[in-house]
Amino acid sequence: VQLQASGGGLVQAGGSLRLSCAASGRTSTRFVMGWFRQAPGKEREFVAAIRLNGDTSYYADSVQGRFTISGINAQNTAYLQMNSLKPEDTAVYYCAADQTLITSATRRPESYDYWGQGTQVTVSS
Repeated sequence: VQLQASGGGLVQAGGSLRLSCAASGRTSTRFVMGWFRQAPGKEREFVAAIRLNGDTSYYADSVQGRFTISGINAQNTAYLQMNSLKPEDTAVYYCAADQTLITSATRRPESYDYWGQGTQVTVSS
């Protein structure tokens, strides 16, 4: 499975960006797709995840109400709409995918077998 992430960039605080992640290869209709981020000197942290076959979504408290994750099961694609961006959202964002994760596992990066390349998101103050 290969994941291709895109959509990062530079934006002012309060602005918006939309990230995309497309999976190809031996994909599954039961994929869970997640977004994680890593800022310099910090550990990779959970941002959001979605079950493509049911649209159940999960969010980190820090982005709840500002970010929205969505997915298109037939296209094995997930999106992360990021609104009201803050300087502390600055990080490299990674998409990840795996099959049939239990809810508690969706927030742990070690649960995911497949990862895309990172895309830089920079929010200026």
